[in-house]
Amino acid sequence: MGFFDFAKKVGAKIFGASEAQAAPAEELKKEAAKHGLDTSGVNVEVIGDKVVLTGNAMSMEEAEKIILAMGNTMGVAQIESKLAVNDAVAASKMYTVVKGDTLWKIAETNYGNGKGGQFNVIFEANRPMLSHPDKIYPGQVLRIPPL
Repeated sequence: MGFFDFAKKVGAKIFGASEAQAAPAEELKKEAAKHGLDTSGVNVEVIGDKVVLTGNAMSMEEAEKIILAMGNTMGVAQIESKLAVNDAVAASKMYTVVKGDTLWKIAETNYGNGKGGQFNVIFEANRPMLSHPDKIYPGQVLRIPPL
């Protein structure tokens, strides 16, 4: 799937993580499981602030959510995904939130003028990592699925 960059000084603080080092592989898998994601077919290797994912995911959506659940944690600067998926749908665009962003503004930027009302598509694509449409923060990476 490729390389994904994250702001390693922001995100969920999980056991064993620091600004210089990602959490251990088992803790990252627990973080994904906390969001209801199945990582049973996923192998996680932590190399400093980089995480390498190999194995299989049930769908492109689940693979992307696993990447986000692990990447939006303290200490993770990059995820290299070599995950294979069972479906062949188009990949989502990844977007890094900047100061002043709202999901409405992000929808307008990514889907076009007059499409801010589609913010709920972005919100739903990032659940359960997002609990409310207004709770996003600078440095957080979000999935922007195609309409």
